Amino acid sequence: MPYAKLIPMPTIAAILFIVAYNMCGWKNILNTCRSAPKSDIIVLFVTLIFTVVFDLVVAIGVGLVLASLLFMKRMADVTEAHNWIDVTDDEDTDPDNISLKKIPDNTRVYEINGPMFFAASDKFGYVLDDKKFHILIIRMRNVPAIDSTGVEELKNIVKRCEKRDIKVIFSHVNEQPMRAMTKAGFTERVGKDNFCDHIDTALLRAEALERSIAAAKN
Repeated sequence: MPYAKLIPMPTIAAILFIVAYNMCGWKNILNTCRSAPKSDIIVLFVTLIFTVVFDLVVAIGVGLVLASLLFMKRMADVTEAHNWIDVTDDEDTDPDNISLKKIPDNTRVYEINGPMFFAASDKFGYVLDDKKFHILIIRMRNVPAIDSTGVEELKNIVKRCEKRDIKVIFSHVNEQPMRAMTKAGFTERVGKDNFCDHIDTALLRAEALERSIAAAKN
């Protein structure tokens, strides 16, 4: 320690610049700006500005309040009322009930319910542990909204499926989630043909992919 005072200040400044550069997470910031909704970007930069102008404690408080208000606004914007059967207590009266559909061989169907604002990959764990299927259909008819975290989790799921040669099909993606996925480049990666407007269309798509996989093996 007595020798630390002998180190030139420009050298110490250079070290601090490197440490700050490695800690800033600029790649994550760029990815957020490219793929996240405008509300998330606003929270990011407001928090950053308050950190520089004031301090971290004030920035965290302001960012938390702003994120909460924007979250409530987002929930209010996606709330809708439909005069049609979606989910009922009596499954036999629901025409979209998956138990009433004929699922192709080597195909699994998984349905997400509710907004995706936090990690969801753990909920898919037991599905992806089953290696005996070729196609995974993800139903999103009851997902009204998604943020950048939710999109990132779906990307991780697709990556895990690609490693196991599992094709992924999305069914009934609502307007806001579709916009977020398109902005993040997720739809191009999965393929627009693998986004179906209804579960029946998704099942037909699964049958077509299954036939192509069987033909490739033969």
